[in-house]
Amino acid sequence: MSVMPTHHYPVIIIGGGQAGLSMSYCLKERGIDHLIFEKHRFAEAWRSKRWDNFCLVTPNWQCSLPGFKYSGDDPNGFMKKDEIVKYIEDYVKLFNPPLREGVTVHRVRRHESGIYEISTSEGEFTAGQVVIATGGYHTATVPRMAEKFPEDIVQMHSSDYKSSAALPEGAVLVVGTGQSGCQIAEDLHLEGRKVHLCVGGAPRTARRYRGKDVVDWLHEMGYYNLPVHEHPLKERVRAKANHYVTGRDGGRDIDLRKFALEGMQLHGRLLEMRQGQLKFGTDLKQNLDNADNVADSIKNTIDKYIASRGIDVPQEERYVPVWEPPAESPDLDFAAAGIRSIIWSMGFQTDYRWLEIPVFDGKGYPSHQRGVTNVQGVYFLGLPWQHTWGSGRFSGVADDARFLADCVEARHNTTKSLAGRKLNELALGS
Repeated sequence: MSVMPTHHYPVIIIGGGQAGLSMSYCLKERGIDHLIFEKHRFAEAWRSKRWDNFCLVTPNWQCSLPGFKYSGDDPNGFMKKDEIVKYIEDYVKLFNPPLREGVTVHRVRRHESGIYEISTSEGEFTAGQVVIATGGYHTATVPRMAEKFPEDIVQMHSSDYKSSAALPEGAVLVVGTGQSGCQIAEDLHLEGRKVHLCVGGAPRTARRYRGKDVVDWLHEMGYYNLPVHEHPLKERVRAKANHYVTGRDGGRDIDLRKFALEGMQLHGRLLEMRQGQLKFGTDLKQNLDNADNVADSIKNTIDKYIASRGIDVPQEERYVPVWEPPAESPDLDFAAAGIRSIIWSMGFQTDYRWLEIPVFDGKGYPSHQRGVTNVQGVYFLGLPWQHTWGSGRFSGVADDARFLADCVEARHNTTKSLAGRKLNELALGS
């Protein structure tokens, strides 16, 4: 039986999204040979895991990959899905990374020599160092409860939703109110669909306050440069849901109470489905109030900053709830309500089963300090709150990529120096 040849690279990057591409740019700057493996196409999540009307919730000016800042004519706008894909495509054209698409990585393990062995659908490879840039969203979360619904009910995860037109006629149940759940509920609502939305504990933020986008204020206040170890919640912030808001139509708040006045049916958390009845928690009011309180606390922080700096900007009236939920949260007969489709917006889980290296904590999360693991030569890039709020986004991945590229370069140069010394010793007969 023939043995497949092994190809060696100083560095192999796994993942061809903005994180992997950013790392490649930084390594190219340093003249370090490397290769990127991408399971699908580069930027695949932006291409196929977003709905048709998707747009960024952060302003375009925050898009700043290494060597490639946003240069369009709408820095305060919010790029739509196709514009995001083009932004990344233009980045790839800029520096032509050594990218291999359609390659599945089956296993990564460390040989006793210290070299990393990578088994792929294209054969066997080895590397001196490995960068895991697959992000933190791997496997869509759908509860076992989904099995209880009739087969004629169309069910999908939020990452598979494309548009209202792609769903069967009838009402839609959206479960979860993180950024995706709220924006998809809004998308369906604007298309005239009857939406039933199960509201969870995700916080919200205002889009604008006292004359500027809230993101502009937080940037000016240094929030986006705050390292995770200085955050009040420390590493626990990584498990927190993102604040819901939208960049749609130039950007605005997502006010679920306003949607309720317009006909959207809001419920508490979905607890179970039994004999055709949907049973909800009694936490709807609490969840709406908590989301409003978070938005208000962000405004309080901005007010304090404005006052401390003596900034001359107009005052602004605070938000007043326009709708209150009823005291009772009755069960819902989903068939009688005309619900024909369900969108589960309950996030993702990580899946690192292919990574056979002891770099994980007791919960399966990569154990690292700013992406550097305790196993020499293994790094992570693009994780949510890896170092700052922007680590998993266009705004902060560049800083993390440069930091890790410096680490990779230092080890690369040390390894080369040791290899050269051994060659000299051999030549001298030592």
